[in-house]
Amino acid sequence: MANGLLKGKKGIIFGALDEKSLAWKVAEKAHEEGASLVLTNAPVALRFGQINALAEKTGAPVIPADATSSEELAKLIDDSMNHFGGKVDFVLHSIGMSLNMRKEKHYTDLNYDFMHKTLDISAISFHRILHELYTKDAVADWGSIVALTYIAAQRIFPDYNEMADAKALLESISRNFGYHFGTRNKVRVNTISQSPTMTTAGGGVKGFTDFFSYADAMSPLGNAGGNAFADYCITLFSDLTRYVTMQNLFHDGGFSSMGINPKLLVVE
Repeated sequence: MANGLLKGKKGIIFGALDEKSLAWKVAEKAHEEGASLVLTNAPVALRFGQINALAEKTGAPVIPADATSSEELAKLIDDSMNHFGGKVDFVLHSIGMSLNMRKEKHYTDLNYDFMHKTLDISAISFHRILHELYTKDAVADWGSIVALTYIAAQRIFPDYNEMADAKALLESISRNFGYHFGTRNKVRVNTISQSPTMTTAGGGVKGFTDFFSYADAMSPLGNAGGNAFADYCITLFSDLTRYVTMQNLFHDGGFSSMGINPKLLVVE
């Protein structure tokens, strides 16, 4: 049931690919809560995804932009402000890709050209976006910026590979830019560390199905699903969380605080 939490607010959603995407679910929920949106993704993702269906459902324009290109991001933000007739109130960064994972390269034997691309796409893109938003003063006072991360930034999950490094960098960027945005015009910048979620991207991680089941069993509340993630994002975009900033917020059913769960112990 909608509560109008984002009524009158305007936002940019990065990374919606298909109905499984977390960004897709956030866009749907933001629209339900009264927000006006701009949807964006890389041109190649737009060709293979289903974003036009989401655009029709939410009444949002789709503006292609390569998040590794400062020029394209600058144009995206200019076009978004022209569309809205002013500044934006919230932004979601849900972008990640690892060529080394796709090629099944082991962490101890990475292709470094691939690694540079992973860091650029999955983390430095966030810095580029924040830089353009900051330089153009494109976010309204008390606005909110959220990026999606994962607990592998702090803990060892061997099959998550170099994406763990990318997420650690992403979280650091969030904290640093959070300071600068906050002191200038009270804009919040946070990351959400989400449970393993059955998305198209998640399905590309080696052993993902087994780990999904493990995390679900380990977590007292079970894995947080995509719709619950969207609900949580909406609270961060809303005025109810004005003093939450520079935080890495775990949305994982309690997984991040667990040591062992007795029900996973096998007793002979």
